[in-house]
Amino acid sequence: MAQQTPIMLVDAPSLYFRAYFGIPESAAKTADGQPVNAVRGFLDMLAQLVRTRQPGRLVCAMDHDWRPQWRVALLPSYKAHRVAPEGGEVVPDTLSPQVPMILEVLDALGVTVVGATGYEADDVLGTLSVSQPGPVEVVSGDRDLFQLVDDERGVRLLYIGRGVAKLEDCDDAAVRARYGIPARRYAEFAALRGDPSDGLPGVAGVGEKTAARLIERYGDVAGVLAALDDPASGFAPGLRTKLAAARDYLAVAPKVVRVALDVPLPPLPTELPTAPAHPERLIELAERWNLAGSTRRLVDALANRAALPAPGAGAPGDACPGRSSSGH
Repeated sequence: MAQQTPIMLVDAPSLYFRAYFGIPESAAKTADGQPVNAVRGFLDMLAQLVRTRQPGRLVCAMDHDWRPQWRVALLPSYKAHRVAPEGGEVVPDTLSPQVPMILEVLDALGVTVVGATGYEADDVLGTLSVSQPGPVEVVSGDRDLFQLVDDERGVRLLYIGRGVAKLEDCDDAAVRARYGIPARRYAEFAALRGDPSDGLPGVAGVGEKTAARLIERYGDVAGVLAALDDPASGFAPGLRTKLAAARDYLAVAPKVVRVALDVPLPPLPTELPTAPAHPERLIELAERWNLAGSTRRLVDALANRAALPAPGAGAPGDACPGRSSSGH
């Protein structure tokens, strides 16, 4: 049986937020002055990913619910600091109009985009990572997606915390080198450590090193909680007190951090086109929004991909280094 071409699963919000903050509005506007910095940066990053990684299949995942109620019910602080007064997500005023523009361009290109009611893009990516034949490359700057790395199934994270040009190609050994835990335990580790960007308080006084030691010794958060009830478990008194104080939080936090792997998704066309699906419409959009250069680079990357061998894990990109990094 012929080996499947790599499928690239793109965390679209992660890319367009980075594009928005990475390119000044003054550097990318339409003729009537509308900012298109997020659109231009997103398309350029996607072009670079296609050119350097050579995927045969590609899906862009979207947030249809950036703060799912089922996660909030478990942990009310989840992303609470990012809720706008009117109830939606705090998003820059000049970014919001650019998201539909990105979707229009992707549709004209014929690139598959998918989201699911009640779920975040992370959950869509997780479900696709276990339902699509590998090899799989997940592209994101969200640290939570380290939990999807699975050598046996050929799932890697292309971590773009330092940008697409400096993406870090991470397998399980890279995650272990970076955090001291296997990738499959990342959600448990993150629950202990906390993540202010997502409203996860963590356990007071427990940082990355202590969290990793706890996971190494007890396996997961459930094991830590079980050990708390054992006087002979060997916790230092101060640490036992801190963990006991966070017991209620720890009972739910791993479920909040854990990416869903069973999101109901329709059958998806994942094959990456070698030419735009709607070329005339793409030209019209490129002219209207001053995106000629970016759309041309992406169209060229799609066309050139078919003529080159798929480099997969050997494509340009740093090995995921053993150091900590901030979330998105």
